Amino acid sequence: MKIICIGRNYVAHAAELGNEVPEEPVFFMKPDSALLRNNDPFYIPDWTKEVHHEIELVIKINRIGKNIEKRFADRYYDEIGLGIDFTARDVQAQLKAKGLPWEKAKAFDQSAVISSTFFPKSIFPDMESLYFKLDINGTTAQEGHSGLMIFGFDEIISHVSKYVTLKIGDLIYTGTPANVGPVQIGDHLEGYLEGKKLLDFKVK
Repeated sequence: MKIICIGRNYVAHAAELGNEVPEEPVFFMKPDSALLRNNDPFYIPDWTKEVHHEIELVIKINRIGKNIEKRFADRYYDEIGLGIDFTARDVQAQLKAKGLPWEKAKAFDQSAVISSTFFPKSIFPDMESLYFKLDINGTTAQEGHSGLMIFGFDEIISHVSKYVTLKIGDLIYTGTPANVGPVQIGDHLEGYLEGKKLLDFKVK
């Protein structure tokens, strides 16, 4: 099982980090040891002083695929959930400044929160109009809409499958909207997809 993360997939988020809008999907990987399941608490690592939340729609691959044409890509997933890509932003900035890979900042243990519940995509009338949000301590911190993604689900699947064979159970984190920010010990995070709460955990 692979965790594939799409970066810079919302114009406003790319802008807030000072990045150019990509011409094709940008992706990176996290190991399965990064998963944080069952709304278990997230523990801030002692080697970073600035961990940022990034709420994302997550699709689950349901068949093996390689070099998938975009017109067939919707056949390769039938469930959608929520996740958070936690990022050690201070460490990432140091690595970027040196032109080094970001794994330390992105792939650490518990850095990929995943909802226990995934909904069948068939219950949603339009996959391009999914609303999702992250509340922290009862206040909305991030909110997004699948129609604002630069690259939609099908284009992401098609692009990634050119380089990496997709397998059953693989998770694709499809990018975060604007207003990423730090989390602190004691914060209470709640994630909603179309008004349904899928994430509910604390930071320790």
